[in-house]
Amino acid sequence: PDSALLAKDWERRERSPGPSAARSRPFVYFCTSRLPIPKLEHTLKRYLAAQEPLLDDKQYRNTKRIAKEFEKGAGKRLHRELVELDEKNTHTSYISDPWFNMYLSAREPVVLNFNPFISLTPDPREAYNNQLVRATNLIISSIKFLNSLQNNYLRPDIYYGNPKWSESRLFKNFIRLLPTSVSWYGAYMVNAYPLDMSQYKRLFRSSRIPKLNKDELFTSECSRHLLVMRNGHFYVFDVLDSVDNILHPSEIVAHLIYIIQEADHLPEFALSYLTTEDRNIWATVRQQLLEAGNEENLKKIDSAIFCLCLDNIFPKDEDELSQCLLHGNGFNRWFDKSFSLIITGDGHAGINFEHSWGDGVAVLRFVNEVYRNSTRHPALLPHSRSSETTVITCERLKFKLNDSIQSAIQVAHEKFDERKKKMSMKRFQFRKFGKDYIVKQRMSPDAIFQLACQITFYRQFGKVVPSYEACSTAAFKHGRTETIRPTSMLTKQCSQAIVEERGKRSVVELRNMIDECSKYHRRLQMEAALGNGFDRHLFALKHLAVSRGEPMPDFFLDTAYQKINHNIISTSTLQSPAVNLGGFGPVVSDGFGIGYHVSDNWLGCNATSYLDEELQEFLRCLEYSLNDIFDILEGRPLM
Repeated sequence: PDSALLAKDWERRERSPGPSAARSRPFVYFCTSRLPIPKLEHTLKRYLAAQEPLLDDKQYRNTKRIAKEFEKGAGKRLHRELVELDEKNTHTSYISDPWFNMYLSAREPVVLNFNPFISLTPDPREAYNNQLVRATNLIISSIKFLNSLQNNYLRPDIYYGNPKWSESRLFKNFIRLLPTSVSWYGAYMVNAYPLDMSQYKRLFRSSRIPKLNKDELFTSECSRHLLVMRNGHFYVFDVLDSVDNILHPSEIVAHLIYIIQEADHLPEFALSYLTTEDRNIWATVRQQLLEAGNEENLKKIDSAIFCLCLDNIFPKDEDELSQCLLHGNGFNRWFDKSFSLIITGDGHAGINFEHSWGDGVAVLRFVNEVYRNSTRHPALLPHSRSSETTVITCERLKFKLNDSIQSAIQVAHEKFDERKKKMSMKRFQFRKFGKDYIVKQRMSPDAIFQLACQITFYRQFGKVVPSYEACSTAAFKHGRTETIRPTSMLTKQCSQAIVEERGKRSVVELRNMIDECSKYHRRLQMEAALGNGFDRHLFALKHLAVSRGEPMPDFFLDTAYQKINHNIISTSTLQSPAVNLGGFGPVVSDGFGIGYHVSDNWLGCNATSYLDEELQEFLRCLEYSLNDIFDILEGRPLM
């Protein structure tokens, strides 16, 4: 269609400030309950259960003694003070401030160490996977999400115990009519559990600002411009007018075409490498940038609605795509933005997000909404022409760089290239079974994948190690995450039986062991989701002791405590039809970062490590372990 017809159709369908804004009244945002502080004795009991498979008898007895002394002494006092502090701060959760402090005080570079990525599923219609078309449609869908959020038209996040009931008009009307003060109880009555949405305020117009010793989070109130990066150059243009209507798609694509044509070379000194630096170094150089007269340009970057990265990269496979989304080439990213929308030259799309402000639940909701809207209601059609009458208002940000800043950029560039060379990333898929098969076996799909990882490590290294699985506590006000500890006595015994005692155990016996592992993992999941894990409670107690300048209790100096927090296997999963894959770097230098996905008919992961040969062997052993599990569930003896 020509630009005139496109404009007419856009005026009819898409100019409203948010989805259904003209037709719907604002949604009620449910009150969420407060994150509980577990009883200290329960926390220590769970802690010792997680320590048992990791320690020999002598080590375990010593750690148990230290835990008992902590429970009666320093721990009892710190727990009481934590409860008293929590009762004075009913507007938030006991973990919120310590967790922000942990992220913002970390001095390691955010890239590879903290920022995860999510790859969007390609648009089902191939013609829409053109870089310009997909970028324009995702920009518009993102801004529609922003407007819906601002105007309270965005549906609240709710976990539905009965999804079919939740889609009924009766339920929706019931929820709409409830006063906010009782909305949580009303939702609970119909088996619907509202989730905390406080993180959404940092999703847009936000950035992490490097400061000495502890960074800060910045969020603009009303910026209207988008930050676009191409070949290491920075551009900004308004995508919202004075009343927050979205720029016409033909105008947006005209600006993107202008940027691609104009940014046809790399800068001599790519400023964005500085966001890959140690945070104290970056904070020092940023101050130099301010003193050199770059304050306005930095404000435009920090306050931009989000960052769009138009990459001149054409990944040949999913491993290259994952590398592009996790770290890319460094010069075409601003890793401090709350999130960056990345579009490759062949139209693959993904999100790289800074982790201090929020967790996967908020980002996944955004990804789901934007993917759904951009594929079902695309604003720009393939082969549409950009408007010839568009006045390009795009501004290229030019920075004043003195010798000291240029030198810092060069050093950052060299360090980044060296770090990313050391990290390996591999994609793995197993197609003999998936979620549907495991559910038919009356087991937990998540538990089966976690068990496979435990068997794999035991097969490869002959031991069990501390493992981490992230679990959202968004069911509570200002909840963040809790840790599920997949390594247990049950998984250790099952791993030993499958790896070392293959001919000594019957298929029935092995299946029962797998079933027990599944049941126990489900229990750990439930405890963590309800705020009844042990990691966050102990973390908050330690943070309280440190913040008050007290001598560190022996409990936290115990080598066993430090060992269990050195997570060799770090895992996380986000399940959605909108998500193609996801991943993150390993959290320790000798470990593995595993972003996994359990689909209906297959399961797989994106695995990262600084140990290339060990990573390749890990994935070979993972396939072996999954085959063993499949044979057992099928009733075949292990050979």
